[in-house]
Amino acid sequence: MTSQPPGAPEEVRTPTTATTFVATASGEDDPPAPLKGVRRLLAWIIPANFAIFVIWGAVPGVLLQAQMMRLFPDEQEQVANIAIVAAIGSAFALIAQPAAGQISDRTRSKWGRRAPWIIAGAVGGGAALIALGLMNSLVGVIVAWCLVQICYNFAQGPLSAILPDRVPIARRGTFASLSGIGLMLGALGGQSIGSQLVGSITLAYIVLAVFAALVLLGFVLANPDRPSTNYVSEPFDFGEFLRTFWVNPVKHPDFFWAFTGRLLLYTGYFMVTGFQVLILKHHLGVKDPFSVIPLLAVLGLVGTIIATVISGPLSDRVGRRKPFVFGSSILMAAALALPWIWPSYPSWLIMTFVMGFGFGMFQAVDTALISQVLPSAKSFAKDLGVINIAATLPQTIAPGVAGAIVLALGYGGLFPIGIILSVLGAICVWFIKSSK
Repeated sequence: MTSQPPGAPEEVRTPTTATTFVATASGEDDPPAPLKGVRRLLAWIIPANFAIFVIWGAVPGVLLQAQMMRLFPDEQEQVANIAIVAAIGSAFALIAQPAAGQISDRTRSKWGRRAPWIIAGAVGGGAALIALGLMNSLVGVIVAWCLVQICYNFAQGPLSAILPDRVPIARRGTFASLSGIGLMLGALGGQSIGSQLVGSITLAYIVLAVFAALVLLGFVLANPDRPSTNYVSEPFDFGEFLRTFWVNPVKHPDFFWAFTGRLLLYTGYFMVTGFQVLILKHHLGVKDPFSVIPLLAVLGLVGTIIATVISGPLSDRVGRRKPFVFGSSILMAAALALPWIWPSYPSWLIMTFVMGFGFGMFQAVDTALISQVLPSAKSFAKDLGVINIAATLPQTIAPGVAGAIVLALGYGGLFPIGIILSVLGAICVWFIKSSK
């Protein structure tokens, strides 16, 4: 695809058909207009992302830890078993996202490439989530959690491909901002919801499962995709699929740096916030950590929403992404320094707001930046599946990584490591050349 000449109307660079777009375009090209319009997508992406990320916020961050605390009363056993569950679950998440993308890219149906897998993932994930609430052994929890990871990643991967599939470049910052609001409303709101339902973990899992299925079904029905039956069929190559886990820094350097930067920053963020129940209880001396989580969620959400609403549209207006991403990374590193220097509940409150602001800025603009470094429309979902490993994997391995650090260095060791990861993530952004 050729880039748009100066002063040319927008339709010059827009492919005439979806078939042409899928066959020849890359992330730098505008897709055909959505059947129901971009505005409807903008309205629905918040609840759709919320429906998935409320699970990632409520389950590993609160409910799963509470479930393990009830099953294993000894603190050291709790930390070790949470680390085991997270590590095994993350291995399945690592495979599920690009696998889901690879399969959805090759799906040919009258409902399009993404919709069948969004629905199947929501239904299968809901069943696995309900089963998780019934488990009373470590092995049972591991098996059910792995199924939850696989199924919801099969919904999340194709959902993330909606951005390059249907949203024009000039609107991607705004779309990414709204997507980021849904993500953070889910991730942080999920912690609050989980803390309110922690007295009945099984009921909490049922509520989350049903809610996600209904919302994702609504998204698919309200935003129908073009049939993919006339797209050229791409044969599945198992060797090529295995190679997707290796991001070649020579062949696709921008893709590599975008992946690495997101992986580092997300790991630093969720390593601390995802382990906050035990940090609050055993490091900061909060007697009932579940009682303060709603306040923390509100603080984080306020910071996130302010940053997200401003950052995405502003990056569209100025035509630059990298300064916003770099600034957010440095801001998050500074926030992590506060409870490290001043380990107290008030410092945690301040850190939560500042971290929310920085993460909201990062999520809004980095998503738009990444959509522009995707190599081919033939494999948007697969490539985003690889990129999304950098977002989903840290959320699932965070308790495991944090547990290992706590066992080795104590709770205070989490903060300097989080700072280092955030700064390294910022540095990676400056190596991206295809976006300003």
